[in-house]
This record gives sequence, C-alpha cells and structure tokens, in this order.
Amino acid sequence: MTEKLSEETRGPLLEPLFATGWEMVEGGRDAICKTFTFPNFVEAFAFMTKAAIWAEKWNHHPEWSNVYNRVTVVLTTHDVEGLSSLDAKLARKMDGLV
Repeated sequence: MTEKLSEETRGPLLEPLFATGWEMVEGGRDAICKTFTFPNFVEAFAFMTKAAIWAEKWNHHPEWSNVYNRVTVVLTTHDVEGLSSLDAKLARKMDGLV
C-alpha cells in the first residue's frame, strides 16, 4: 500500500523536482504541479500519450489539462490524501519524456 510522504522523505524526493520546475499547489493542497510547453499541439499530445502509458502501468493517474501546446499536470495520491512516492516517481518520468 502507498503511504503519504513523511517529513523525512519529502525533502529528498521533492527537492530535485522543484529544481526542474515542479511546484507545490497553492491553497494548502498537498500536491505538486508543473506546466510543460511544447512547440505545437502534436508534440504536447504525444507527451500526454507517452505519460498515459506509464500512468496506466503504475496505476497512478495525473490530473491534467491540455491547451494547444501546453500540458498542465497536478500530481497527488488520492488514497492517502496527499503526496506519495508514486507522485515523485511519475513526475520524474514525465520530466524524462520531454
């Protein structure tokens, strides 16, 4: 079972993500977000397709939206009502897909 990130594990897992543009969601929600920008709609959609394959494989699905060449992603683990290692894992994978 997935567990909510402890105070001890948050830093080592999240700090590298913050360095690549991920941010905490405003308003007190325990979630991270990032907007990816691509040259055009086709490349944005291709990114979403590749990310969707990993999300399905790991059974961990993002909240996201696409407007033309931008994909905005929010990651949180609903089962634990906050961030888990799955969120960090999927964020790292998404960063690697661009």
